[in-house]
Amino acid sequence: MTSRETRAICEMAPIVPVLVIDDAAHARPLAEALVAGGLPALEVTLRTPAALEAIRIMAQVPGGVVGAGTLVTPEDVRAAKAAGARFGVSPGATDRLLAACEAEGLPLLPGAATASEAMRLLERGYDMLKFFPAEASGGAPALKAIGAPLPQIGFCPTGGVSPQNAESYLSLPNVVCAGGSWVAPKNMVAAGDWAGIEALARAAAALGRG
Repeated sequence: MTSRETRAICEMAPIVPVLVIDDAAHARPLAEALVAGGLPALEVTLRTPAALEAIRIMAQVPGGVVGAGTLVTPEDVRAAKAAGARFGVSPGATDRLLAACEAEGLPLLPGAATASEAMRLLERGYDMLKFFPAEASGGAPALKAIGAPLPQIGFCPTGGVSPQNAESYLSLPNVVCAGGSWVAPKNMVAAGDWAGIEALARAAAALGRG
């Protein structure tokens, strides 16, 4: 039950954009471009001072489902929920972080890189996890191997996922979606090239479906 909402969000599109937003003024047009391109689930990482304001703005974009990434502390969870985040993403998982998300009613995609981490989360009711850092942890072959004895767990690999290797992840039966930052390159965001970003999103939305 714990991961049901998270899994539904992950099933919306093959790629979840991982966004680092430096200027909240970019938030609305960026979200509109990504949603128009077929990527409705948006992860705004809490790595910049503009992140929470960006979440507030993106939460108002029709068709979008905005979440907060890089959740590390219970304070991060409360701030993200107050800003309008509808889901959270964390690089790993601690008991305090899980408890905070459960207390706030914030669906969480918790990070795991090993079978033991995945099993601990499964014990707590989480069967939709972030495989992070994906490439540094062995890539698609490692995730395939972890998935063999744990077929009930779905994964969203993130970290080093690119247009060149995304299909190798998305072809795995235990992968629901993947997280990627290439759909919103910093230079295109800074230039306001929303049409270009929509085109990248459209191409990403078609991955794994051919």
